[in-house]
Amino acid sequence: MLFTSALRKTLLILTLALAVLLGACASGAKLVTVLPVTESADTPYDNILVIGLFKSYDARRYFEKEVVDRLKGMGVEAVASSSMMNSKTPVTRETFLAMVDKVGADSVLVSRVITLESDAKMLESNTLFKRNFYSTYYYNLYEVTMSEYEEPKTIEFNHSVRLATQLVSVSSKEPVWAIESSAEVFQNINQDRLYAVYVDEAKAITGAMSRDGLLAR
Repeated sequence: MLFTSALRKTLLILTLALAVLLGACASGAKLVTVLPVTESADTPYDNILVIGLFKSYDARRYFEKEVVDRLKGMGVEAVASSSMMNSKTPVTRETFLAMVDKVGADSVLVSRVITLESDAKMLESNTLFKRNFYSTYYYNLYEVTMSEYEEPKTIEFNHSVRLATQLVSVSSKEPVWAIESSAEVFQNINQDRLYAVYVDEAKAITGAMSRDGLLAR
């Protein structure tokens, strides 16, 4: 079955995944259409199963939630695969086919990382000085102390990530649309966790789906 074949090809668990981007800030995703909407596509769709194929379960959860929230905001029913499994559930074709039957999905949106390149540079530390004045018992005479603080050196990472996304029709069992999105992601090792990368990717993907008439609303 072509649907089975398409999922089998997509269900590749990559050793490099969006997990490394948990503390990152994205500069916005850029899109390239790989497969325009096919003439035989039974579009539009109103019940979409969303699958993120990343090594980290948390990365999958955050990404799928962002996509699902945006699709629902556009008036389309959508379900995250991670909402029906945990980190120990086998990531297999059978697992996802069972989800399709359970939720009655009419299409499956699958995203995976296809390239991830990273480089790093050491940022120099900053030296700060603090001067304190203390009054003494003598007129116009002060005690002065000087404190020096040196911030530790830190590392800044620059990640270039490219994501492949494919929409498969359950009825025809064939891919009907595909895009690639790329983003530059900057990460300071001392930053708190930010999830801008998931927001940017979800916004770009769902925006392209709406633009190409894939959503029933």
